[in-house]
Amino acid sequence: MIGCSELTRAYGSKAVVDAISFDLPRGSVCAFLGPNGAGKSTTLKMLSGLLRPTSGTITVAGLQVHDEKDSMDLKRRIGVLPEGLGLFDHLSVEEHLHLCGPIYGLSQVETRVRTDQLLRVLGLEEGRFTQADHCSHGMRKKTALAMALLHNPEVLFLDEPFEGVEPVTAELIRELLNRLAERGVTVFFTSHMLDMAERLATHCILIRSGKIVWNSRREELPSTLSEMYFGLVESRSLELMPWLGSPRS
Repeated sequence: MIGCSELTRAYGSKAVVDAISFDLPRGSVCAFLGPNGAGKSTTLKMLSGLLRPTSGTITVAGLQVHDEKDSMDLKRRIGVLPEGLGLFDHLSVEEHLHLCGPIYGLSQVETRVRTDQLLRVLGLEEGRFTQADHCSHGMRKKTALAMALLHNPEVLFLDEPFEGVEPVTAELIRELLNRLAERGVTVFFTSHMLDMAERLATHCILIRSGKIVWNSRREELPSTLSEMYFGLVESRSLELMPWLGSPRS
């Protein structure tokens, strides 16, 4: 359902994403993990068609991602939660969804029915008339997620879906994504929340400095995801500072 081969994105002589390859089957949930600057968001943008790779190939739902003739079909098959959320400050939560429906070929009635259901499921009903610039970060995140789900995509690309939201919302999103995967939707997400990733993911890909350092199904991990992450991607070290916490004279 999602596949890439030798995928590379370079800026000048520096490869931010360096010849990575992987394949994910339909209905899988892939946690794409790494530190800031590792190439996670750049990879997600390339996979979802938002950024053209320097080299390499990408297929999503059987379509060539950067082939112009597949461009419109691809947009209707995928849902994207982008890094910056992509909201308009002076549109309400509800207006964002009503604006998206016709773009994906939904009728006005179908758009309204789906909007009402998504707002109810995501706990946005009371804030449906709130403008985006007056929304909390959690409300903005859920609005962007609702926009990604409105057209019933086959594949979801989510950049940090759990970042900055309260525990109840994070758990709600996890349960929703799990149910979608059970129905055959393929989910590819980045995250820094290792515990949530371990509970949700069927596949784990770890990236460091633009290169994949681990790629397997979750049950094939030789230890916990946290242990794998700190062993392969980021080591934990805390410099001792004798002055910090010392009694004042």
